Amino acid sequence: MQLQVINPGIDYMIERIMDFQKDDATDFWKAPLYHFYPQLDREYALSLVFEDRKRYIGKILRQIYIDQQATIDEKIRQYTIHWEKYKGQIIAALSEAFGMDCTTILDDMVCNISMNPICPRFLETHSFDIFYLNSERGALGLAIHEIIHFVWFYVWNQLFGDSYEEYEAPSLKWILSEMVVEPIMRDERLSSINPYFPRENGGCVYPYFFTMEIESRLILDTLADLYKTMTISEFMRESYAYCVSHEKEIRQHIHKTELEWGDS
Repeated sequence: MQLQVINPGIDYMIERIMDFQKDDATDFWKAPLYHFYPQLDREYALSLVFEDRKRYIGKILRQIYIDQQATIDEKIRQYTIHWEKYKGQIIAALSEAFGMDCTTILDDMVCNISMNPICPRFLETHSFDIFYLNSERGALGLAIHEIIHFVWFYVWNQLFGDSYEEYEAPSLKWILSEMVVEPIMRDERLSSINPYFPRENGGCVYPYFFTMEIESRLILDTLADLYKTMTISEFMRESYAYCVSHEKEIRQHIHKTELEWGDS
């Protein structure tokens, strides 16, 4: 298991930023950009058609990138050192969690340091983005989250033989993969080096999962109980079956919370 930290360049960053500035995106995804870059006129940007919005945002962010490039490049050094310090215990924890030797997989992972405050991951290329304003501790916590996804779907794919196209939002398989990060992250070897754990510190999963109740119980607690009592393959089958049986409630809660976020 290896991780290379790189500066992918401003063109890449703008493309990924605009993935979350499309007309149909909720404010849950759009708002962080304008919070971190007050140089952007949010009302004006959102009044533009998408291509004009992209040009406007890109012009301003390119100048900010010039000013911040030295900081971004320094984060490559800091993040790499911190990853190497804790890589061994991360691999040990994930090997135990997934019942396999994780030292033999994912030697091609890439962490893109980005100006994007939203940090997407890309399963098939084993790459993910980290916002450049994160500390090395914060970056490692987010990296563990993404690496759990990579291992989860590596094992999942071997178990079910389905398509990687089925693992992306808004599929139920994607939703489940986002939730199961928390019970896996409870391992002391992982939680102790993740400043976003536990929930009171901001949490290591999307905030709408913290209030999601199914049958009058937090779904994260239900999944944690299943995880503690099963092998990983059993957990994958049972947790997905549980989500399938409650898919309507799960999706309604996510939709409602995202809309409320925009109104807040």
